[in-house]
Amino acid sequence: MLDEATIRRIADELYDAEQSKSVIPRITARYPDMTVEDSYAVQNLWKNRGLDAGRRLVGRKIGLTSRVMQQATGITEPDYGIIFDDMVYENGAVIPFETFSNVRIEVELAFVLGKPLAGPNCTIFDVLSATDYVVPALEILDSRIEMEGRTIVDTISDNAAMGAMVIGGNPVKIGDVDLRWVSALLYRNETIEESGVAAAVLNHPAAGVFWLANKLAQHGTTLEAGEIILAGSFTRPMWVEKGDTVHADYGPLGSITCRFS
Repeated sequence: MLDEATIRRIADELYDAEQSKSVIPRITARYPDMTVEDSYAVQNLWKNRGLDAGRRLVGRKIGLTSRVMQQATGITEPDYGIIFDDMVYENGAVIPFETFSNVRIEVELAFVLGKPLAGPNCTIFDVLSATDYVVPALEILDSRIEMEGRTIVDTISDNAAMGAMVIGGNPVKIGDVDLRWVSALLYRNETIEESGVAAAVLNHPAAGVFWLANKLAQHGTTLEAGEIILAGSFTRPMWVEKGDTVHADYGPLGSITCRFS
């Protein structure tokens, strides 16, 4: 494991890269012995820098929960990151492209908790009981680390590549729809690029949420009522460029649109 000074130095690098909208050299190329626990320690210090600057934690994201995403990244286990209040955009938002680096879009469902959720023995039934509603969401991926050759250690350190999210569509209560069969069509500039079904996320999108609650328990943390949990993508990441309009059609659950200016 890395010493505390090295972990702090990496967290400072990532914080500065976010502020300057730049990309740093791959961490594992410089620290090949870095562990997953080291990377979560880096992420936690980065999070604390944000909190000290006045940002407010409003939720968590789960990444790499579907086979298509694991194959796209070459990473074979889930990870998580945090969501600050200034990362959440409303449906129809015009989003400054220069806010991010390596901009990609993922199609997801967001679980909004009505009750706290804690591990270590959290189950899918606990998740369903604690959820107030589920709503469509897009995740904007933002890599502050060079992407070539990166591992899960790099990704976790980089807040699981979380840049922002766009929330929209029609909120639904648990039981109103079969969440496994929620599907979406993802368009860029009126051309369909990706499609998927939510069961691609660990066979049920709520499965990622109980994985998260149990993983957080290892780090002495729980999920609180009101938190937004991005449950993981059920499409491959779609690259976007400045000027692109993104539209996701979730059928009965409505749609989300945003534009990168």
